[in-house]
Amino acid sequence: MFSLTKAFGTFFKIGLFTIGGGPVMIPFIEKEVVERDQWLTKEEFMDLMVVSQSLPGVFAANFAIAIGYRLGGTRGSIACAAGTVLPSIICILVIALFFQQLRGNTVVENVFRGIRPAVTALILGPIFRLSKAAGITWRTVWIPVVSALVIWLLGVSPIWVIVAGIAGGIARYLAKS
Repeated sequence: MFSLTKAFGTFFKIGLFTIGGGPVMIPFIEKEVVERDQWLTKEEFMDLMVVSQSLPGVFAANFAIAIGYRLGGTRGSIACAAGTVLPSIICILVIALFFQQLRGNTVVENVFRGIRPAVTALILGPIFRLSKAAGITWRTVWIPVVSALVIWLLGVSPIWVIVAGIAGGIARYLAKS
């Protein structure tokens, strides 16, 4: 059963233990709100995630707001958003207090170097899981791969890749009509 307190606590816990930003949070949020608490179905989760990614702003906050609003209206969105961003605010304040002492500390630098591969794995896991839900098959996997390579290697703006995807979708629709 959904409650504002439980929603805040769930998103606070997720925000506290996910280093790497919004994409890293996806599997944790899915586990909590779809599998454990069953607040959303997989389809609702996917829809809210797609909408959240298309909005300007921080994905993690957008996603928390969308889920919170779906579950508890304005108060739900505030509870989920506050739970998501509060751990980061606390961490930033603590780091700011000790920044001069931590700067150049080899232990701290090595910890962050060690975290990078784990964050990459946490991002790749949801990508594979979500690609199935999005209907990407072995016949269509070239589209996101080529899109990523065009952005990464050629420096093309993601906006142009999105526009090309929209144009391709319209052309495919018109060809089938």
